[in-house]
Amino acid sequence: MRIPSQTHPDPEGERAPGMRTVAIHAGEGPDPITHASAPNLVMSTTFTVGADAAFSAEAMGDEPAYAYTRWGNPTVDQLERKLAALEGGETAVAFGSGMAALYALILHTLKAGDHAVISDVTYAAMSETSNDLLPNLDIRVTRVDTSDPENIRRALTPRTRLVHLETPVNPLLRLTDIAAAAEIAHAGGALVSVDSTFATPAATRPLELGADFVVHSLTKYLCGHGDALGGAIIGSEDLVRGIRRKTALRMGGILSPFNAWLIMRGLATFPLRMRAHEQGALMIAQWLEKHPRVLRVIYPGLPSHPQHALAQRQMRNFSGMITFRLPGGRQAARVLAEHLRVIHYAVSLGLHRSLVFYMDTADLLETTFKLDADQLASWRAYAGDGIFRFSVGLEDPEDLIADLDNAIARL
Repeated sequence: MRIPSQTHPDPEGERAPGMRTVAIHAGEGPDPITHASAPNLVMSTTFTVGADAAFSAEAMGDEPAYAYTRWGNPTVDQLERKLAALEGGETAVAFGSGMAALYALILHTLKAGDHAVISDVTYAAMSETSNDLLPNLDIRVTRVDTSDPENIRRALTPRTRLVHLETPVNPLLRLTDIAAAAEIAHAGGALVSVDSTFATPAATRPLELGADFVVHSLTKYLCGHGDALGGAIIGSEDLVRGIRRKTALRMGGILSPFNAWLIMRGLATFPLRMRAHEQGALMIAQWLEKHPRVLRVIYPGLPSHPQHALAQRQMRNFSGMITFRLPGGRQAARVLAEHLRVIHYAVSLGLHRSLVFYMDTADLLETTFKLDADQLASWRAYAGDGIFRFSVGLEDPEDLIADLDNAIARL
């Protein structure tokens, strides 16, 4: 079976390969010189070129022509092809972090006088960027609860150029109907980006639902091992080419080839890991929901999730993220931090090891999320005065339950 650069059916009628096959083979092949089966790690910053080579990246052709690693690198190029294939996109551009990817997207699509609609709850650094940096650049931002797509319609203006979604949102795990949101945004002349870090392509492929861009923090599930920062934007060749040439190369936030190699190693087992993350998370979420000390559990795979029907329709995998509430808030966090033995009390998510962290509502409202009265009511309906964000790893679920049970018993 030929492994295409995309996961769409082959024009000659060949069936499209499955995600496990794509995760292992797309974008890479045996080295033509050494015949090595594993992808090469090319750490060189510079490459020999012909005498007619241009000095500026502005003269780059469409095909990779390696001259300088900020312009392009064979290892990073392999990762980008694999990411595009996993998301069903035409191309991808990799960055040194997820935030580098988001900044490149924002600064490429928006200019002074433009307007953006952004989910009122989104990744903290993205939310904080919309608080100060974007207004300082004369880019107006409207925050809306995108779980109701009609809020997007009401927020659109003739100057709206970008609608940025995140689903599930970090940290509430509230969902957005991507297809409905994209239809509304496109009718208003805006592009649509989706931060799909929590969902991953194992759950949702936003480009197939009408999004123009998919953004990932590669640091999380796609790498999966907590040892490499990275980010990516995936989309059509026409849209992403400009981001690569006009923004990524000039800002310089490119991905290290070594990190690209580590992330490719993680991607080989990505579909298998996501299945295990989901299985463990569902088992633990069900246990938490029955625990007498637990006030609330939010997980898209539970029927109790307010948008469970949308999750069933839009997600093929419910991922490994759970949020839950305990009495005592900050004091409960101190107890868990002290007494958990298997689960690490730490930030980040999507790793092979389990991580939990308390997110205090008052702190987040002061530093990160600027919410109006209705938005605050929605936040508190999910999070109350604070929530624990739990990234379920690949340990035996029974061991994670025992660890949680021991810690919660001390509250």
